[in-house]
Amino acid sequence: MIDDRAASPLETDRPTPFDPPVELRRRPPLSRLAYPDGHLGWVATGYSVTRAILADPRFSTRRELLHQPVGRERAHERPTPAEPGIFPHMDPPEHTRYRRLLSAHFGPRRVAELTPAIRRYTGQALDAMADGGSPADLVTAFAVPVPALVICELLGVPAEDRHAIQAATAVMNDLDSTPERAVEAVMSITGTVRGLIGRLRAGTVMGAEDGLLAHAVATGDLTDEELTNLGMVLLATGHLPTSSMLALGTFVLLTNPAERARLSADADGAGRAVEELLRYLSILQFDVRRTALADVEIDGQVIAAGETVVLALPVANRDPARFADPDALDLGRSSVGHLAFGHGVHQCLGQHLARAELRIALTALFGRFPDLRLAVAADEVPTRERSAVYGVDRLPVAWDSSPHRHSAPEADGAALT
Repeated sequence: MIDDRAASPLETDRPTPFDPPVELRRRPPLSRLAYPDGHLGWVATGYSVTRAILADPRFSTRRELLHQPVGRERAHERPTPAEPGIFPHMDPPEHTRYRRLLSAHFGPRRVAELTPAIRRYTGQALDAMADGGSPADLVTAFAVPVPALVICELLGVPAEDRHAIQAATAVMNDLDSTPERAVEAVMSITGTVRGLIGRLRAGTVMGAEDGLLAHAVATGDLTDEELTNLGMVLLATGHLPTSSMLALGTFVLLTNPAERARLSADADGAGRAVEELLRYLSILQFDVRRTALADVEIDGQVIAAGETVVLALPVANRDPARFADPDALDLGRSSVGHLAFGHGVHQCLGQHLARAELRIALTALFGRFPDLRLAVAADEVPTRERSAVYGVDRLPVAWDSSPHRHSAPEADGAALT
């Protein structure tokens, strides 16, 4: 048994922009964690332990049961139960009802239908980046707009509402945001979505008929409160992780010429390359948490009812017991089974969409700018160690070529899986 006196706080310092915190790498697969609010819980770093907890229905994602492992300013605020529609913080059967309503809109068939739009938005962003000239910030020019436009397209959000949503979601996902700023951001998105729901019911929104929100309104299965909260959740979580992966994935490839060349030379292997980038970078760092509903024995330790476990996905995906030479980025390896999208009933709803966006966008970016390079030293790129979603705030890039304007590739050689 672990001595509770050995519990220590969560350390967030990373040795490089791409490797998990050193202190977490040194921990055993399951160890005691001291939370900022005084709670004594756990952190899971081993692959098998993490996967087992994610699959175990005795662990809950209910918001009011979870403790925050970082962010002292908000640690002592006990959260309230999730409002109707905020399904990520619900357990079955409530969670199951919402997932069932949404699953078709994020499945492979719908993603295939959205693929032309992904290519179109990718091509438009690359055109604008080329027109703006070198150097450029890849985050604002490319990594943010493409996923943001795609999720808005899927939901049927009008163009005039999209900028405000992007700004508010950035505040929501910053763990150092003050409570006042976080509340303001939530209210901003909520107000935007509520207004859109009202216009959809009144039939005054043009061009949104194929959007998820329009379909949800038409079914009549959800109340306005549920629709508003559901839309808020999907907008807030539907583009930031993909944006972060797109920027961070580009960053790591720009510092690893051999793997970048492998991606450029093998379009048919782009899907496999994306899986390895997801495993290697694993950007969901502190916000994947579970609280035990009963005493549960895992890896020889008893997690008592009411204790919160942080699931350190970046470390679990570097577990040498699961992945050979895990600290090497190898775009040719099979990374099947990685936990970047979680596991179990709460596995990421948007994983098919994210895979398609990353595959198309990265292939098009390096095809359009074959001599793309960092415009600053790698250690000058600002990273977000304390954000729930890890990434970079800016990624200054440069190029010498004068690429002609063209659309994103018509085919990327990989199936939507």
